[in-house]
Amino acid sequence: MPNRLLIKQFLRSGIAIAGISLLLLSGIISLFIGKSYLEKQRDKIEATAVYQQQHIDRNVQYGHSEMGLLLYYLRFAYVNSINPLNGLSIGQRDVNLGIQQVTIRNLIEKKYDSDLNNPASMVMGNLDFSFVLIYLFPLLIITFTYNLLSEEKEEGTWRLINIQSNAAKKVLLQKWWIRSAFVTGTLLLLYLLAIPILSIPINASYLAMIAEGVLYILFWFIACAMVVGWQKNSATNAVSLLSIWLLLTIVAPAVINSLITTKYPVPEAMATVVANREGYHDKWDRPKEETMGRFYAHYPQFQQYRLPAEDFNWLWYYAMQQMGDDDAAEHSVAMRNKLLLREKLSNTVGYFIPTLHTQLQYSLLAQSGLKNQVQFLDSTTAFHEKKRLYFYPKIIKKLPVLQEDWRKHYAVEYFKSEPPVNWIKLLLPLLLIIILFTTINFIQFKNLK
Repeated sequence: MPNRLLIKQFLRSGIAIAGISLLLLSGIISLFIGKSYLEKQRDKIEATAVYQQQHIDRNVQYGHSEMGLLLYYLRFAYVNSINPLNGLSIGQRDVNLGIQQVTIRNLIEKKYDSDLNNPASMVMGNLDFSFVLIYLFPLLIITFTYNLLSEEKEEGTWRLINIQSNAAKKVLLQKWWIRSAFVTGTLLLLYLLAIPILSIPINASYLAMIAEGVLYILFWFIACAMVVGWQKNSATNAVSLLSIWLLLTIVAPAVINSLITTKYPVPEAMATVVANREGYHDKWDRPKEETMGRFYAHYPQFQQYRLPAEDFNWLWYYAMQQMGDDDAAEHSVAMRNKLLLREKLSNTVGYFIPTLHTQLQYSLLAQSGLKNQVQFLDSTTAFHEKKRLYFYPKIIKKLPVLQEDWRKHYAVEYFKSEPPVNWIKLLLPLLLIIILFTTINFIQFKNLK
């Protein structure tokens, strides 16, 4: 049967046009949701830049003549840069704070704050492009392929095709390719539309996303072909494929997440905050010499500045703040390491589960996953330390507030990470599974009666 007749037959069924149209509409909506998210984040960053300048000017102008007192109030913004690919995969960016407002006081307690979000929306999740790809595309593929062979047998046309032609298997393969081409074409069209809608540059990361998405679609077509090759009836095929979809998209990720959080619990999260607060507050009742001794041990370059004999001094106050961070440092490091262990184990397990692997790789490429957030927090610590080392000498020397050129602190500073694409880790797990399933399909296809 010529391909054009098979294409007409496929498109003549209402479910084909309706399914592709619905999927295309969902994909376009997801792109505009991603665009709205990016615009919201950029508006926040712009507002932060304006606020920082006004905040510094206002505090310098009104009432804070002492450098130590002024810097008690001043906040400096540090921003996790927005990648346009975040519009395709929002990941954890909607729950992790992308803008850190830090003072030169204690840091650890503030590092792990997060944005307030609507709990209902958090339960439902984001209808971003990665959701459409991972959850909705497989459902359309299942709808198109579950009865590819069984329908012919149930309607009695399979025997007729065999009588009229020696290429019955070829017809079946052509029908499979036609469905693959239409679904893949829909996916590529959405990737093409994403470029102007999200202002995405065509770089290695975006090409890697496209390659991962196409392989993910191919995996589902191969998996569906394998189930069709069992030569069961349509109802059995549908139930089997929906069970596989449910297992790979819902059950397996949930179970793995539960196992990982059980294996690597983070009680250090609460311990970090408690240790930080206690480490600072109990210093009010401790001898000043003890606090300063630890401060000088941490910053030997400031040993030349001795504590004046007065009841309150800003050097001692900021030394107490530093001790709060130092007392919580062990818990903070332990929590950071466990988060990285969670990320590493998730990626390792994901090599064997295509849905999880694709989701994790999309988050990695869009810089919206846990690894990016840990790197941002590490960079925030370095940013905070830079501010401390810059202002501590000015506080200790009691330099006049107006002697500082505050305009150079107006600009918001950014963290930007552009890790290279690891093509082997990205594509090899899906390729190996596709090769395995293709081999099984070849054997089943050869034995097809």
